[in-house]
Amino acid sequence: MKKIALLLFAAAGFVSVKAQTADEIINKHIEAMGGKAKLLSIKSIYMEGTSVMQNGTEISQKTWKVDGKLYRQEINSAMFNFAMVVTDKEGWRQNPRNGGAFEPMTPEQVANMQVQMDCAGAFVDYAAKGHKVELIGKEDIEGVAAYKIKITYKSGQEASFFFDAATYYIIRMTGRGGGMGMGGGGGRGGAGGADQERSTDFSDFKKTEDGFVFPFKITPLGMGGGIFYEKIEVNKPVDPKAYKPEVMQ
Repeated sequence: MKKIALLLFAAAGFVSVKAQTADEIINKHIEAMGGKAKLLSIKSIYMEGTSVMQNGTEISQKTWKVDGKLYRQEINSAMFNFAMVVTDKEGWRQNPRNGGAFEPMTPEQVANMQVQMDCAGAFVDYAAKGHKVELIGKEDIEGVAAYKIKITYKSGQEASFFFDAATYYIIRMTGRGGGMGMGGGGGRGGAGGADQERSTDFSDFKKTEDGFVFPFKITPLGMGGGIFYEKIEVNKPVDPKAYKPEVMQ
């Protein structure tokens, strides 16, 4: 009986150490991104970039975020146009097969996209937000040693993030379904089918004029050369039209 008690105590201690180690990595990541106060000061984000698909098609992408209130993304090319609008209560997606009409998203889809509105990032005060984290271990990502941390969002979705062991920037995210995103602290993208696993790499980290750190290149694996952001603006006014299921002019 005494041995069993000792084993249980040791197991509990191991879990505690593991959780503390995950928190240490997350805290270093938050500091690398400018610090908790800096991240919490983000109330809105506007990102504008371009990418080239494997078939040579050039695509422009615009993203708006308002903390806790809005996520809007527009993707435009010579072949197609697509827009998604999600608020804290409802959401719509543009359907190219229906003349570009906006169609309502299901309550589950809207719930899964709520994490995209977290401008500070899901890892900032993650427990208070209802998320859970677990340190999985260390892996090699394209020759870079990285810590792998799995996050289970309040919605029940799961995603894995890889933190560069030297810089503590997030350099890769993997997960299934839409809405995982980077949680706002860095890359902040993602949508898709419920069962399809996706991986996204983040690189070219830079500071904006206001001192906010972002990856200026985001590469969804298997989808061409990645998205290069020419403009990232923080805490700028957002046009009220962005909240509506209609094309912005």
